[in-house]
Amino acid sequence: MTMDMGDPRAERLEMVQRQIVARGITDPLVVSAMRTVPRHEFVPEELRDLAYDDRPLPIGRGQTISQPYIVALMTELAELKGEESVLEVGTGSGYQAAVLAEIAARVYTIELVEPLLRAAAATLVRLHYRNVFPRLGDGSLGWKEMAPFDAILVTAAAARRIPKELLDQLADGGRLVAPVGGEVQTLSVVRRRGKAFERRDVTAVRFVPLLGAAE
Repeated sequence: MTMDMGDPRAERLEMVQRQIVARGITDPLVVSAMRTVPRHEFVPEELRDLAYDDRPLPIGRGQTISQPYIVALMTELAELKGEESVLEVGTGSGYQAAVLAEIAARVYTIELVEPLLRAAAATLVRLHYRNVFPRLGDGSLGWKEMAPFDAILVTAAAARRIPKELLDQLADGGRLVAPVGGEVQTLSVVRRRGKAFERRDVTAVRFVPLLGAAE
């Protein structure tokens, strides 16, 4: 049964104004992307009436689509300008990849759970995101063949540390945005400066655990 969610565009614009702009997201490219991407297309049909609430929603297989504010915040922290090559670890629903694709030139996204990847890839194709390249695999190991990346976003929490494999695939000057921690997690940004890495912690978050060999 399809839920009646009213006017999706009007709900999306209201969400961006009340939940994203009002909470301090100022990058015009990020705000525009959040206004453009139809989040309701990335959630299960029975939850579409909740698509523009500022909350995570289940998408099956124990995974969630992140709340809109966190998607916007992680995208802003990546400091994208438009020509970047971006790696996303954890495709999930495909929503974060779509937001990134509105700004970056190329988005490479890896998902460990095959049914989620198939569904996300189908949605991205249906919505004509031709600059998103999905792959089934262990995202904790990155995508070495396509490295280096100007930005890397990890949409699951590394319990102990950010995998070295991901840091090694970051371009000089590139930014990696990832939650780190077990029950208590912190959203962190790591910037590469040659062989050195500078980390700053941003805010407390809650993500599903990062799975994979490097974790």
